[in-house]
Amino acid sequence: MSLTAHIPSHRKPRRNAPKTALRAGVASGVLSTIAVAGAAGPAQAEPVTQTIEMPTITAGLSTAVAASAQATQQVAQDLQTQAQEDAAAATAAKTAKKAKAEAVRKAEAKKKAEAAAKAKAEAAERASRSTARTTLSATSGSSTGTAASTSSSSSSSSSSATGSAAAVIAFAQAQVGDAYVPGGTGPNSWDCSGLVQAAFRSVNIDLPRVSQSQSTAGTQVSLSNLQPGDILYWGGAGSAYHVGIYVGNGQFVGAQNSSTGVVQRPLSYDPPSGAVRVL
Repeated sequence: MSLTAHIPSHRKPRRNAPKTALRAGVASGVLSTIAVAGAAGPAQAEPVTQTIEMPTITAGLSTAVAASAQATQQVAQDLQTQAQEDAAAATAAKTAKKAKAEAVRKAEAKKKAEAAAKAKAEAAERASRSTARTTLSATSGSSTGTAASTSSSSSSSSSSATGSAAAVIAFAQAQVGDAYVPGGTGPNSWDCSGLVQAAFRSVNIDLPRVSQSQSTAGTQVSLSNLQPGDILYWGGAGSAYHVGIYVGNGQFVGAQNSSTGVVQRPLSYDPPSGAVRVL
């Protein structure tokens, strides 16, 4: 045999590389599947005996939303209540303002009515006195002469007033200058009979309140025989419309009218109709 003769090789032929890689991948996949199955097998074999609940993250959010809604509702209620209170206060203020204006209007109307009534009463009093004087002048043309003679005959009688008469005269003269007010009984405003009554009350003598009754409260005396402290009256006895107090020296004190107030005047200023003596 020749030394160079061909000797058959026992080396296996080289496999194709791609096929080898494919086979390795398949084998690796199979092994992985087996491993996973093996690992999962025991877990599937044991039954589940406990359920684990995951924390609920929406519970706190729901509570917060509810609290916010409640707070918003409370604010809305507070605003509504405040609005109602403001409206009630405005209504009350408007009502009070209207009531005040009405009260002022009524007070002014009442004041005007009282002023009108007073003016009417004074006018009626002046008219009554004027009528009475006219009547007296018609029935006795010598009234003025009589009063003048009375003034002359008693010119010195004031200085002779003593005791209660002097006290009555002093009280009456102390009120000269005070106001005349219908129905006035003092201490700073008078009507004619109120002044006479208060003067005699100062010496503890109670006289009737009105001039009609005062004109018959004592003994009737003539105007030619007057004494200090006698009550003078104008009109008829029992129906007199005015009274005064004779203070001597031919003068009297009386609450005449709202224009003059309480004055001291001579008898000729307003000649009286008659006189009564109480003291």
